[in-house]
Amino acid sequence: MSNFLVIIPTYNEQKNILKICEKVISLEKEFDILVVDDNSPDGTGAIVDNLAKLNKRVHVLHGEKKNGIGIAYIKGFKWGLERDYEYFFEMDSDFSHNPDDLIRLLDGMNDCDLCVGSRYIEGGGTINWPLWRMLISKFAARYYTRMITGMPVHDTTAGFKCFRRSVLDAIDLDAIHSEGYAFQIEMHYRVWKRGFRIKEIPIIFTDRQHGLSKMSKKIIIEAIFMVWKIKFTVK
Repeated sequence: MSNFLVIIPTYNEQKNILKICEKVISLEKEFDILVVDDNSPDGTGAIVDNLAKLNKRVHVLHGEKKNGIGIAYIKGFKWGLERDYEYFFEMDSDFSHNPDDLIRLLDGMNDCDLCVGSRYIEGGGTINWPLWRMLISKFAARYYTRMITGMPVHDTTAGFKCFRRSVLDAIDLDAIHSEGYAFQIEMHYRVWKRGFRIKEIPIIFTDRQHGLSKMSKKIIIEAIFMVWKIKFTVK
């Protein structure tokens, strides 16, 4: 078993999931993969089941309904903590995050406890996003959230990162109920409030080529109000 676990939440990603798993498996470092599937009606979970039978580095958890990425990541963290993994990665399944950058995130862990793949520091950016989405994301991540929380993180809504095991051990995962952008903000905030070292490295985020974005008005609204909630309730 590897020391490195890549957690990939999925819902209707049949066109992407096999390719992303194969790419991660092909990297020079041996990353294990845990796909957390929200009962995808398009058969994504079955595709991963078949791959797991052929490769012992691939694992899958099946949900009974669509719960969202927050619950998926919490389930993935708990699964990994029950085993001997030392580094836990969050990554999308649609190639928005370049799998090659997993190596860069791991290298970044030499002097931090959480390494964040950031779109909003020098060298980072987004490709193929519509202007409205880029403006919403940049405003939420760089200005609104940082202004309210005081977090020294530029990309507070980033979903591509690596945690040291000790970080997840120190956080009450059962106390986290937020989703989407709000989940990422809350995780960053809890890590920062615990005094762990956070570092950002630049990445290029490329909009998906297959499937539909999971972003919705509900996710955006939750993030707007969750920022205030975590500021006054998370110690």
